[in-house]
Amino acid sequence: MTVAVAESSKATKADEKTWVFLFNQLDKVESTAKTKDWEDIRSLLGGKGANLFEMTRLGLPVPPGFTVTTEACNAYLKYDHQFPPAMWDQEVVAMHAVEQQVGKNFGDPKNPLFVSCRSGAKFSMPGMMDTVLNIGLNDETAKGMIELTGDARFVYDSYRRLIQMFGSVVMGVADEPFEDVITEFKKRKGVKNDVELAADDWMQIVERFKGLVKAYKGIDFPQDPYKQLEMATRAVFNSWFGKRAIDYRNATNISHDLGTAVNIVTMVFGNMGEDSATGVAFTRNPVDGVNELYGDYLINAQGEDVVAGIRNTLPIAQLEKDMPEAFAEFMNIVNKLETHFRDMQDVEFTIERKKLWMLQTRNGKRTARAAIKIAVDMTNEGLIKKEEAVMRVTPEQVDQLLHPQFSAETKKKARKEGKLLVSKAVNASPGAAVGMAVFDADTADEWGKAGKAVIMVRPETKPDDVHGMIAAKGILTSRGGATSHAAVVARQFGTPAVCGAEEMEIDVDHRMFHIQVDDKEVEVREGDWISLDGGTGEVFLGQLPTQDPDFENEAELNILLKWADGVRRLGVWANADYPKDAERARRYGAQGIGLCRTEHMFFEEDRLPIVQEMIMATSRARRLTALERLLPVQRNDFEGIFRAMDGLPVIIRLLDPPLHEFLPSYQDLVADLADLKVRLQHFHTLSEIDTALGLVRQKEDILSRVKALSESNPMLGLRGDRLSVVMPEITEMQVRAILEAAIHVKKDGIDVHPEIMVPLAGHVNELKYIKEIVDRIAEEVFTESGMTVDFKYGSMVEVPRAALTADELATVAEFYSFGTNDLTQTTFGMSRDDAESKFLMEYTEKEILPSNPFQQLDRGGVGKLINMTVELGRGTRPDMHMGICGEHGGDPNSIEFCHMAKLNYVSCSPYRVPIARLAAAQAAVKHP
Repeated sequence: MTVAVAESSKATKADEKTWVFLFNQLDKVESTAKTKDWEDIRSLLGGKGANLFEMTRLGLPVPPGFTVTTEACNAYLKYDHQFPPAMWDQEVVAMHAVEQQVGKNFGDPKNPLFVSCRSGAKFSMPGMMDTVLNIGLNDETAKGMIELTGDARFVYDSYRRLIQMFGSVVMGVADEPFEDVITEFKKRKGVKNDVELAADDWMQIVERFKGLVKAYKGIDFPQDPYKQLEMATRAVFNSWFGKRAIDYRNATNISHDLGTAVNIVTMVFGNMGEDSATGVAFTRNPVDGVNELYGDYLINAQGEDVVAGIRNTLPIAQLEKDMPEAFAEFMNIVNKLETHFRDMQDVEFTIERKKLWMLQTRNGKRTARAAIKIAVDMTNEGLIKKEEAVMRVTPEQVDQLLHPQFSAETKKKARKEGKLLVSKAVNASPGAAVGMAVFDADTADEWGKAGKAVIMVRPETKPDDVHGMIAAKGILTSRGGATSHAAVVARQFGTPAVCGAEEMEIDVDHRMFHIQVDDKEVEVREGDWISLDGGTGEVFLGQLPTQDPDFENEAELNILLKWADGVRRLGVWANADYPKDAERARRYGAQGIGLCRTEHMFFEEDRLPIVQEMIMATSRARRLTALERLLPVQRNDFEGIFRAMDGLPVIIRLLDPPLHEFLPSYQDLVADLADLKVRLQHFHTLSEIDTALGLVRQKEDILSRVKALSESNPMLGLRGDRLSVVMPEITEMQVRAILEAAIHVKKDGIDVHPEIMVPLAGHVNELKYIKEIVDRIAEEVFTESGMTVDFKYGSMVEVPRAALTADELATVAEFYSFGTNDLTQTTFGMSRDDAESKFLMEYTEKEILPSNPFQQLDRGGVGKLINMTVELGRGTRPDMHMGICGEHGGDPNSIEFCHMAKLNYVSCSPYRVPIARLAAAQAAVKHP
């Protein structure tokens, strides 16, 4: 033992802050932290540490150890990467306590103790931070272990693992040189797997590894066990702000200020022979949620072999045959853990010479489908309540479940065409992915950010690949099993993945892979399109078409959403411009249409020429003629939507965009005219010349009208309610179409509830002026038809003045709908298109803004205007109905705000209706 260690070996002083706790000191943790709240304990000890403490308290076979708290990590990072006062002393004292518990001594060649050093943040971040195994091994303890075990192969295999992991994780030596040495020895011996190398091979590899460390870093691999422990502890702390950890936290919205704990655990060895093993298992299937044990293991291996995907693994069910006694004990333990934690557990275990040890348990990462099924099943089993089930599934997981899929017909056709490349790999994460093959994470990240669809192809993924995995549409590996790094991370992000496709020969250097298909060899190069089905483990050549999932047949999802409907207060409506959109919205559970945009109907091919004729009209008479032709078309559109939404409200917004948007752009017209004039010179017949001149005159007329309609800032120009004031005949036609359609469907027995909404209003006199038009047209329609329909008249709130004078507007408007896209633009004084293309990304990266305000509602500014509108509007009209209809209506964070602001509903895309239903319920649970 070194002098420094001897000086540090003293009891913790009473007035010192406690940075380190033994696994059997959970009571002390609760006393020191002055809390028994499990979330607070997890914040202090990290998720991994907290669960090791809890398993120890439950009496499960956990190797003794201790945890250095997240507070120590944050102090270390805050104070220039220096251990906080007394932390190292406490770590050494804790090591001596572990020595007493196991009857071994750290660094003693005659009876050596070895430990692992593992990270463990509050929230699971699989593979994103650093781990080092077999700490304490050195030249002397290796010799002692050989004398104790009589197994030189096991000892040198463990020693080389330490040097490789320590060299890579702690000292910054690239992993590839180490792997190259192992590959060289396997080729020399003519073997395929690491386990086939003998003791003498590993002894030579150890010396080669030590040479690599010396060559790359200029210093020797440390032989002092306490120096190894100190450096490993620092490495784990430092890994909290490693690139992959930052990328992962950014992608999963985990705070950067939590820090990681360090868990020092007595080593147990799964690589001591054929009676030893290591594995990872889930108490339920994390892919589909079926209540069955799921996982992998390896005989004569260490845990990193399983999760890294270096060797293809054995299914966990086979362990019952290989080691029946250990398997029986394992099953009893995992059942106990699931019942105790009331959630599906992801466990790591090692069997050392037939003795089972539990190394970790945590709530398991799972696919969207599995999350929903497990939540529903556990509720039906009585483990959790319905409200808990609603909170167990994230809105993002509902979104993932509704992603496109390959139809059976599509895959059948692809097989007939010889496009099936892989048919029996591991279905690691479900879903359909179509993209261009790329062979490294940096390219995947670069291409993905450029808007390209990519599938990342690797022999196996490593934690450093996470930025590419986040950018990829799918992941394909030739090695690894269902619990490999690639599989776990893919399931976390809902990314389709196929792993362990052994028939693929991947050449990363030349950016290609080969595979034998029937009697021919197929070569796929970077940039070639491939399609993979993560639910079946199949890979196809080329781009396969996808289709939307069958929502009605998602039994567990519909059960969960019905539970959510019983909890939420907010209504969920949909934005729909066509009958087919309304039908889909209703199937997905929408309770009304919150926004029907009439301008989208105008862009249809059969009516755009009529719209352009109306815009080109130089007199009111000509404009009315065009509008008369548009009237039956608009009326038919509204009838279809009313029929689809029988019994539910439909809010129809009057024409909003500036008229020039329906005409060709100025630049296109100038280019077309120039082209026509050049072609005119080559015409010879009078007929050709007359036709060309007619086109020229037509283009010139349109160009003249485009110039007349052009504005310096169209977003704040002649649009919305201003069009109704300047060209009231457009509003007259639209109101007539709405009410005539309502009368028509009412005659057919449809229960119709139309609501007419004015866009962009900022002054009460605008609403009054347009209300007179609406009332006049309504009286005409009702008189002509001999029938009436009840309808509402309301306003969008899209400009700050509407919010500031909401009490005045409410004297006319019967309802408000917040157009949060434009309200965000006018509140910030920024154009969305320009902001997102020019500076918003930099604003969020530099944390000037916490998030993109067009994606997540700005509570501090836009939110204040909404709250003001609610208070003022209901001060005038207490029962006033209010909702939002911008893109924020489908964003869970924004939906939570809407619940807190006491809005009546949110309206979103039909595809996001299920997401909004769940998010609204979660907001109600969090803010009753």
